[in-house]
Amino acid sequence: MSDSTIPAEAEARAEHLRLLEALLFAAASPLDDASIAARLPEGADVAGLIAELAAHYEPRGVNVVRVAGGWTLRTAPDLGPRLKLEQTVTRKLSRAAIETLAIIAYHQPVTRGEIEEIRGVVVSSGTLDVLMEAGWIMPKGRRETPGRPVTWVTTEGFLTHFGLGDRRDLPGIEELKAAGLIGPRPDISLAETALPNEAPAAPDEDEHDDDDVETIVAPADAEKEVTET
Repeated sequence: MSDSTIPAEAEARAEHLRLLEALLFAAASPLDDASIAARLPEGADVAGLIAELAAHYEPRGVNVVRVAGGWTLRTAPDLGPRLKLEQTVTRKLSRAAIETLAIIAYHQPVTRGEIEEIRGVVVSSGTLDVLMEAGWIMPKGRRETPGRPVTWVTTEGFLTHFGLGDRRDLPGIEELKAAGLIGPRPDISLAETALPNEAPAAPDEDEHDDDDVETIVAPADAEKEVTET
């Protein structure tokens, strides 16, 4: 290989890195490897370029991170608290909605009837509507059983909002217990697949749970998180 070839290759790679950096900066949502490859010159080393750019940004104020199956730029985690503006946003997110979202996340694809079996109460259409409006769940085909019920799954918006790379990053039951998110309350065990032995004493419809209003502290968009308004 001639000496003139080496600088040419280095110059081409530097240009590829610049283009990758611009793509991640301009993208409204995380870009997967295929999307990046489609925009880079043919034959570009996508994996190597991402790794090199991530290493370049690692000590900086912005990092290259993998979220929802794609790559994006995010504020460095240690700087987040200094940039965060918090405001209290109250919205009608009932206990029923929270539990329904958890069941879908851990059991997907799951039908409405299966959600009702796990929770032990009827799931109102309003509960699913609230989660759909938040962009966290969506219908995903139909179960090949009598009646062909619709199945529900979480969305990329769900992964992005909670900072998860993919479904495998959902915390396990031991992590949830350690974080204090699973206590002695018998209503639901988020990461267990077994159905409860007895249905909890609860109203027949989810609408009665709507009195439990959650107060959410929504961070600013410094880390490109989805905020609730």
